Amino acid sequence: MTSTLIYLHGFNSSPQSAKATLMKEYLASQLPDIDVCIPKLPNTPTATWEFLRELLADLGDSRIGLIGSSMGGFWATRIAEVYGHKTVAVNPAVHPHFLLSHLLGPQHNPYTGEDYELLPEHVEELKALDVAELKHPERLWLLQQQADEVLDYRHALKFYQYARATVEKGGNHAFIGFERYCAQIVRFLEL
Repeated sequence: MTSTLIYLHGFNSSPQSAKATLMKEYLASQLPDIDVCIPKLPNTPTATWEFLRELLADLGDSRIGLIGSSMGGFWATRIAEVYGHKTVAVNPAVHPHFLLSHLLGPQHNPYTGEDYELLPEHVEELKALDVAELKHPERLWLLQQQADEVLDYRHALKFYQYARATVEKGGNHAFIGFERYCAQIVRFLEL
């Protein structure tokens, strides 16, 4: 059986994120038998969820583990709850329909160059896809830095309170020193 690590990037980010690159390089040098999938996610919630469902279906019987950062943490957490795959959520967005309701309007992804509009119906789509509470916290590991300048870390601590959690003082939204966790992540994901 093959093993696949899926890395999901955040809102207005891309597959070239620093953490994705670090994880890919680690696996290439240490565990080259593990496949790495770092997809470019669509810009809207329903399209993203449909894309992820198709991706999981395409992977078939592969052993799957996920890492999701920021909004990718939201998607990875939903996958853990719906499909049962183990997940590491890095400075995750918790209940992002609240967060994105303040960002409605034109958007520009500086990493992909794409322009699109975030509409009220996209916020409603996120709300419909939201995980209200974790029913399977044993599938999740929260990696959180308290000095995240984008998201309030306390929301993640409350939401993931029954999951495995590593909380560091300082840091930032990008999660400084992520490379320290690569080996532990692979072990946790059982890849």
